Amino acid sequence: MLAPSLGLIAVFILVPIALTVWLAFTKWSSQTPFSTATFIGLDNFREIFGAGSVGRDFKGALVNTALYSGMSIALILPLSVLFGMLIHQAELKGANVLRTILFATYMVPMIAVALVFSKLYSPSEGPINQILGWVGIGPLPWLSSPDTALVSVVLLNVWQQVGYFTILIIAGLTQIPQSIYEAAKMDGARGPALFGFITLPLLKRTLLFSAVIALINAVQVFEPVALVTQGGPVGSTNVMTYHIRRVGIERAQGGLGSAMSVTLLLALVVTVTAVFAFARREDRR
Repeated sequence: MLAPSLGLIAVFILVPIALTVWLAFTKWSSQTPFSTATFIGLDNFREIFGAGSVGRDFKGALVNTALYSGMSIALILPLSVLFGMLIHQAELKGANVLRTILFATYMVPMIAVALVFSKLYSPSEGPINQILGWVGIGPLPWLSSPDTALVSVVLLNVWQQVGYFTILIIAGLTQIPQSIYEAAKMDGARGPALFGFITLPLLKRTLLFSAVIALINAVQVFEPVALVTQGGPVGSTNVMTYHIRRVGIERAQGGLGSAMSVTLLLALVVTVTAVFAFARREDRR
């Protein structure tokens, strides 16, 4: 009964992963057949972690990806908790409308979101800079400055993703028994105390799951960079997925790109494992 599903998983996931791992130890041009790949051991990994231009570009992309992921998670989780609390309140008028609006942002394809935000960020006719001008703030170089380009892409991602994570938070809030809140209120707990000592601890598993999913989504970012910034300016938005595509496909250095992909996969696995290990240790306390 499981054979069809397992077969598809093997063909489209496990086999490509195994092939990528094998190619990471070879010198291979992506414009030639796999049979032309030559085994070179750890040379690709030495090059991407070396002091040359390949290593500098790779490590820069790795740092950009880490910054992008960290900023995305730091914004998405608090906003999703805030929106989830607002919508979960039964007395809030228009809660269903707000829930629909938030989730609708997630349903919009990232390509469309990226194209729209590229217009919103326009330095001259962009609505964002025009609104800032109304309050006396000069136009900001959202996508043309290394100081703001990555943050601009992060805000784009947050707008598109926060609705999905709000739904996850709402699902977590519905699992908290109301009797716990009633007992806490009888003991004199109010407002911040209820949130800090009841809601937040009981949302820990939901927040952990959300953080892991947000991390995986952030590491896979590609469309905004490819469509809006192309890794610039000065490599400030050159994230790993875009850099791997540029090296492995545009420059046809398939073995080098595969080594970068394997390194990214290992970094993601190690990070997620560390997050779960930290969560388990906190549960034991």
